[in-house]
Amino acid sequence: MGSLSEKYCIIGVGQTKFGKHPDRTTIDLNVEAIKNAIEDCGIDKSSIDAVLCKYPTSKHTMMYSTQVAQAVGIVPKVSGVIDMGGAANINLIQYAITSMELGQCETAVISFADNPLTGSRNAYTSPRGDDGLYGWFGVPPAYAMIAQRHMDLYGTKSEQLGAIAVAAHKHAALNPNAQSRKPITIEDHQNSRFIANPLHLYDCCLVSDGAAAVIVTSVENARNLGIHNPVTILGLGQSHPSWDIEFREEITVSGAKESGRMAFEMAGLRPQDMDFAQIYDCFTIVNLITLEDYGFCEKGEGGAFVENGRIELGGSLPVNTSGGLLSETGMPGMQLIIEGVRQLRGESGERQVPNAKLGVVSNQGGIMSTHATMILGR
Repeated sequence: MGSLSEKYCIIGVGQTKFGKHPDRTTIDLNVEAIKNAIEDCGIDKSSIDAVLCKYPTSKHTMMYSTQVAQAVGIVPKVSGVIDMGGAANINLIQYAITSMELGQCETAVISFADNPLTGSRNAYTSPRGDDGLYGWFGVPPAYAMIAQRHMDLYGTKSEQLGAIAVAAHKHAALNPNAQSRKPITIEDHQNSRFIANPLHLYDCCLVSDGAAAVIVTSVENARNLGIHNPVTILGLGQSHPSWDIEFREEITVSGAKESGRMAFEMAGLRPQDMDFAQIYDCFTIVNLITLEDYGFCEKGEGGAFVENGRIELGGSLPVNTSGGLLSETGMPGMQLIIEGVRQLRGESGERQVPNAKLGVVSNQGGIMSTHATMILGR
């Protein structure tokens, strides 16, 4: 496994307000997030020579990143789009670093914008051209199947999934940028309606408009640009099990297992070294399975691991300290990267993890179809 040798870093982060943005295009939202990321690190946009984007779910447009670059006013040497669902953001950071290693660019902006709340959203369909499994339509039933399998195999309880939702909402209540800032209890979770049994309303992520962006460069170039607070990228990994879950040997194991192994090995670190974890949580079961697959606990022990405030601020492993997809914003994945950077820069206010030095960020796409992992350090 190769080593990054603390060679690359994130120097700027930016976002829009999360929630409803009627009558705004994803290009427009991208421009705002990129502008805010540039202002965050104080560089001139002429220093950016790569623009990389994730496709919005609402509409796939040809040469999308080129349109974004033009709208920002950047003529990039490197441009591109990766469509790996919520795993795309970390994969684009890896693509940026690869381009820097080849000497093709020096500073890259990676951005993602979407407007499914006020625009349109594509539903999950089978690549076979039919509706997939009988009676299966949309995303929640697929994750409900995974959750039920985990419950049947390991005795995982709905209340344990509820502990994940409670932690996310507790953290979002401390986040002025969160879309939903209402704390909930286990009782609230249990009394909320079923979306797809056994998943309740509070097991499911928000639907959100908005955008977020990060700027990546080498540590050496960060010094040249006068950046004093870069966050170092220590490890990266990715793994993509399959599009359809029936092709997997076991549906309670995700791409996080191999992706996490790659990233931790590259960084020369263990899960136990992490001060926090920003875990992709489109559904609570994904958070639980990812913690298991990364090695924070053994397979099947995730339910017990998340209980008793362990993943809350003040616990042994604070998870999704800004609220995650469950409560900060349903925007897939980039907000987790931004919160990881802010934690390591000591900028998270009331939700700050004391003396945070190391953290892991996960991204995921599809029905646990894709996964990407990044280890960050101060």
